Amino acid sequence: MSDLKERLLPPKPASAVNLRDPSYRPSASGRLPFQGVDVLGLKKRGQGLRSWIRVDALGNSQVIEVDKFTMMRRCDLPARDLRLLDPLFVYPSTILGREKAIVVNLEQIRCIITADEVLLLNSLDSYVLQYVVELQRRLTTAGVGEVWHPEGTDLSRRRGSRSFDNMFASMSPDYLPFEFRALEVALEAACTFLDSQAAELEIEAYPLLDELTSKISTLNLERVRRLKSRLVALTRRVQKVRDEIEQLMDDDGDMAEMYLTEKKRRMESFFSGDQSLLGYRSTDGLQSASAPVSPIPSPPENRKLEKSLSIARSRHDSMRSTESGTEKIEELEMLLEAYFVVIDSTLNKLTSLKEYIDDTEDFINIQLDNVRNQLIQFELLLTTATFVVAIFGVVAGIFGMNFAIPLFDHEGAFKWVLIITGVTGFVIFFSFLWFYKYRRLMPL
Repeated sequence: MSDLKERLLPPKPASAVNLRDPSYRPSASGRLPFQGVDVLGLKKRGQGLRSWIRVDALGNSQVIEVDKFTMMRRCDLPARDLRLLDPLFVYPSTILGREKAIVVNLEQIRCIITADEVLLLNSLDSYVLQYVVELQRRLTTAGVGEVWHPEGTDLSRRRGSRSFDNMFASMSPDYLPFEFRALEVALEAACTFLDSQAAELEIEAYPLLDELTSKISTLNLERVRRLKSRLVALTRRVQKVRDEIEQLMDDDGDMAEMYLTEKKRRMESFFSGDQSLLGYRSTDGLQSASAPVSPIPSPPENRKLEKSLSIARSRHDSMRSTESGTEKIEELEMLLEAYFVVIDSTLNKLTSLKEYIDDTEDFINIQLDNVRNQLIQFELLLTTATFVVAIFGVVAGIFGMNFAIPLFDHEGAFKWVLIITGVTGFVIFFSFLWFYKYRRLMPL
């Protein structure tokens, strides 16, 4: 690990080394240079060192500290791609295929996948640790490097065994290059994380909504409001992952760009072909130097033959790469399609939960409207009864005036006034009720 750090990290300045050396002696004045200044802290902040977990193709993992520019040179990535992995910023889920790496930002999983290794931001999150453990388990149990790694010395034996390996490619589910398997584990971790959150939200939501339908209170309404805000945020995240996978499936160029092992193998075969060609030219030059020089120039037949062979070889390589690229795009498309079905199922769960919440809100609104209508009907009855009682008040006010009339001399006049007023009030009240029933303003 120390050798890897020395290889990745830039050399330390002499001032920092001398300050850390116990044999270092201060100057004649007795003061250390840069006293009161955290030189090491300034150096670390200036270089932007970050802790990364490196997992190679054999399943070995180690923690390294690499600065931003070293990581850019190592993986051939622009700075904007590394910003997607910055934990200080919140970016939506993204899967980017580059020339030598795949940048993955799926929920807690933020990593860079190359043809030989996975560089994961070091974190104490349990899902990140589970990703590392699961990736190591799959790499150590399946032995992915035996077929897809092009570092073998015996090329003829590898070409001869490729047909045997391709025969079992469709049978073995682990027959995938290293970058696809790392991407598969990342997709599985993200889909599992989102699905678990959706399941927890479902377990919490349905009892709460049932309680709200039975008892409408301010506390239950506040809890449902918070639940709905969490549901909207989770649905947005799941929708973004689904859209990203769907966009990759629709673009064959992006899927072909993500096949890093094949591109690395072609690049190494191209370099080996150039070296063999240079060796052939050098040996040809040595032989021509030892032979006597003829004053008549020889016809350029060797050059024409070499050019025709190179054109035929390039055409054959392009046709073969097109066919293999189509096959590998189909493999990657099948891989993405499997997790697209999983994330789409999670999105359907959240959509169903949202529809259930909307139905509950509609039911509550109907209940509230019903209560409001009952209150309006009761208010209408009270208003009618108040009008009838007001008739008695009018009669009492009229007879309470200070003037003399012959009606006051009869003994049963007061009784008849009460009877006539009461009958008139009841007739008016029931007339209003009949009108309400006729106009269907009130169920009677």
